[in-house]
Amino acid sequence: MKKSKRKKEALKYHSQGRPGKIEVVPTKPHSSQRDLSLAYSPGVAEACLAIAEKEEDAYKYTTKGNLVAVISNGTAVLGLGDIGPQASKPVMEGKGLLFKIFADIDVFDIELDTKNVDEFIKIVKALEPTFGGINLEDIKAPECFEIEERLKAECNIPVMHDDQHGTAIISGAALLNACELQNKKLRDCKIVVNGAGAAAMSCTDIYISLGAQKENVVMLDSKGVIRRDRKGLDANKARQATDRDIHTLEEAIKDADVFIGLSKEDILTTEMLKMMNKNPIVLAMANPNPEIDYNLVVATRDDVVMGTGRSDFPNQVNNVLGFPYIFRGALDVRSTVINEEMKLAAVKALADLAKKAVPEEVNQAYDETNLRFGKDYIIPKPTDPRLITEVSVAVAKAAIASGAARHEIKDWEAYREKLRKRLGRDEGLMRKLTERAKRNPKRVVFAEADNYKTLRAAQIVKEENIAIPILLGNTKIIKSLIEEYAFDLKGVEMIDPTQEVDSERFKKYVEHLYHKRQRRGVSRTDARKLMINRNYFAASMVEFGDADTLISGLTKNYAPTIRPALQVIGVKEGSRVAGMYMMITEKGTLFFGDTTINENPSSQELAEITVLLHDAVSRYGIKPRIALLSYSNFGSNEGVIANKVREAVNILHKERKEIIADGDIQANFALNPKLLSSNFPFSTLDGEMANTLIFPNLESGNIAYKLLQEAGGAEAVGPILLGMNKPIHVLQLDSSVREIVNMVTIAVVDVQAHEKNKI
Repeated sequence: MKKSKRKKEALKYHSQGRPGKIEVVPTKPHSSQRDLSLAYSPGVAEACLAIAEKEEDAYKYTTKGNLVAVISNGTAVLGLGDIGPQASKPVMEGKGLLFKIFADIDVFDIELDTKNVDEFIKIVKALEPTFGGINLEDIKAPECFEIEERLKAECNIPVMHDDQHGTAIISGAALLNACELQNKKLRDCKIVVNGAGAAAMSCTDIYISLGAQKENVVMLDSKGVIRRDRKGLDANKARQATDRDIHTLEEAIKDADVFIGLSKEDILTTEMLKMMNKNPIVLAMANPNPEIDYNLVVATRDDVVMGTGRSDFPNQVNNVLGFPYIFRGALDVRSTVINEEMKLAAVKALADLAKKAVPEEVNQAYDETNLRFGKDYIIPKPTDPRLITEVSVAVAKAAIASGAARHEIKDWEAYREKLRKRLGRDEGLMRKLTERAKRNPKRVVFAEADNYKTLRAAQIVKEENIAIPILLGNTKIIKSLIEEYAFDLKGVEMIDPTQEVDSERFKKYVEHLYHKRQRRGVSRTDARKLMINRNYFAASMVEFGDADTLISGLTKNYAPTIRPALQVIGVKEGSRVAGMYMMITEKGTLFFGDTTINENPSSQELAEITVLLHDAVSRYGIKPRIALLSYSNFGSNEGVIANKVREAVNILHKERKEIIADGDIQANFALNPKLLSSNFPFSTLDGEMANTLIFPNLESGNIAYKLLQEAGGAEAVGPILLGMNKPIHVLQLDSSVREIVNMVTIAVVDVQAHEKNKI
């Protein structure tokens, strides 16, 4: 992008609509005079008095526990230098935005018009009652060292200068993993640190805490190697000085294992790179351009692991991987400080996370196909949704263990769940089902295995021990995709139905289909032709116990995908078939039915569909609270649909009294317990929100789940097929990898339930 165009777009971004990037949003009702009298005078006095009596209650009655100050004097802003406090405000607002979107932390940005250290400290110290934590930002060295150290000593809330410690924490994780990949031990590595500012000092300190030996570290500033015999060294540079007889970067880099760049672009040459030890590590983090261009490094040596500060190259050392989650963990245990133990816990959590299977949404965000731990992936990506749980939990635990916390977390899994919900999605049920699946994984035949998404999902469920995949399709294409995308599917069974036509298994499947369909116009020849279709073959595998369940539908419409299963496996005796969607929303998980099968069910059929959903939801360990939906509330309107729904409820109340179900009811009343109880206190839902919604026809159910998915941001898991003799599940057309994995998880849990209950 041309500089002039980028400038225009950046200025437009910051100015359009409401100027700036952050605003204050009320968190309590404020529409009535009563609300205002509670928010301010006279009601606010009660909160004030409570805090006056017990200061700790500020965390209970105010925003203090979730509020961080981002404070700067604008003396070292990004790559812009000393531009002053006013000009630094867009950066501080941006930092506030990152705190909010990545960790749901509220921020006030504060720009101080002073370069006097004592005055700066005095002002910040006086602000302590307002905030739960202080993030110092873009303050030049050496003043930043004194400011942070004195504030940490004088304040009773966590204080961190992110320019120092953020880079140190992220690069520390990168260095640990790079050493592992390069088969090096950090204690033996010769490290060159080019740069002697705040970040360089903190990076060196944390590398030594992680195991690097002080005598193996050489630091350089603009004058060359920092040696003990240099005159006029300040205290920070003095403690990093060396006695070695070297003076220049070229001399220092010879036989070095690690180059850490926190200086300026193009200072490391290819000739210097060639002088480094075998399997070197280069973290060139100058902004906006690194100390050596990534492409030059790749062209010069093929044994380098490299990271930069840029997002367009692998292994971006990005502070956003750290500060939101470090402060999140510190705030949640009301820590008095961010200490060395907490920082090291963050380093190790980041390093460990990079070794775990990467969520597909991260692959998609970076237009990658199969990110995994290796030379081009040594630290997590900023969009990884697991950062908030892995890093924040590690920091909170370290705060408690080190005695810095004033609040102790007892239930860590509940805390993890709370952290996940902060990002706007309740996935608790899917995690519980995943854990259940892992305890007893089942054989899942993937009927469309010659497809990237299917193979990626198969790799994930295999890696995470959710299921034992069986790959069905053109084996040549499957093998070529595995090779192209470096999938790890070694040992997984592959089957091509077209190559099975002479096998005894194929003949057995054909005979079974023929006997089931011979009075429906299917000859043996027809059955043989049909069995080449992978959906017929997959269904037959399940029917004969060669697989436990099947997944299909990624590339075909619903009807031709489900038909083979209905013909081969069939419907459970005395039952009917229905489709259910699990909708993961901010308010929790909802179950929708019927969304895919029954076009216009009668009252009796609606009652049967309700029973199917009740039993399915119960199998997931949830007590179903069922609302049968209509445009009417308990007879408020007459009409074919309203009458049909009321009659279905009457049938349920007579025949299945143990089921909590009510209707006819409008959707807003079903999902708003206060609205329901105040208007219809007689409802059997008893003032609690419904979690299972039965729609009066296919049209309304299908429209509702798709609207909620697209406009409401809900995640749809389904369609989950109910009423079959054996668990069979059909995907939405063009499902994502994540959706396929979720459906495999559901399928495995359903198999477990069928085996346990013989259903």
